[in-house]
Amino acid sequence: MTLAEDNGPERGGDDMFAAEYVLGVLPADERQIASRRIDSETDFARLVDGWEVRLSPLADAYPEIEPPASVKAAVDRRLFASTPAAPAEPRAGLWSSLAFWRGLAVAAVAALALYIAVPYVNPVAVQPQTRLVASLAADGSDVKYLAVYDAAHHEVSLSHVSGERASGKDFELWMIEGKNAPVSMGVIPSGATAHIVVSPSAQQKLAQGAVLAVSLEPSGGSPTGQPTGPVVAAGNLKSI
Repeated sequence: MTLAEDNGPERGGDDMFAAEYVLGVLPADERQIASRRIDSETDFARLVDGWEVRLSPLADAYPEIEPPASVKAAVDRRLFASTPAAPAEPRAGLWSSLAFWRGLAVAAVAALALYIAVPYVNPVAVQPQTRLVASLAADGSDVKYLAVYDAAHHEVSLSHVSGERASGKDFELWMIEGKNAPVSMGVIPSGATAHIVVSPSAQQKLAQGAVLAVSLEPSGGSPTGQPTGPVVAAGNLKSI
């Protein structure tokens, strides 16, 4: 198997299925299956609980941000501000006025647009939230990783699901963009979790979606700058 060929659907067992459920990347039908299994299968429910604990630190860098107080004031002005008007002849009640309801609808749409636009016109409050996820696995291999690319912090976080490196060997992470040659992103540190800083040249390519792959290499990584060992896991980055 080559790195370029191993870019099909991700494969994995219940552990990976639970991780993808927690990340929210499963299709609707598979998510329903997972929900039913959580209710009926204790072991699967424990896997989901475990991944919620393991992945929860990913959100620590993204604090909740309340909209500025000026947003509510702007909405109130749009909806409830009154303007002086010349006396008019008595007319039908306000609540039966078609013009009133049309005007209120226009004001509500304008207020909603203002609320949505505020974060974009106030860059100080903007917090990049772009993250992509990939389940890394391969046929005939017990090595599985869950990878999350955090565009805001320019790093790939890896959770080691299963599989061990052979003695005197290292796992190396690669990025594959289309038909281009694999680009090394570095040797994966041993442990349950690892973080790999993404170089500026690779950041845009990852943000657009790419294939991540893991190969088994000599200790310290590939001596040639290209994969020399077998591909033990691979998968496509997808939006969360």
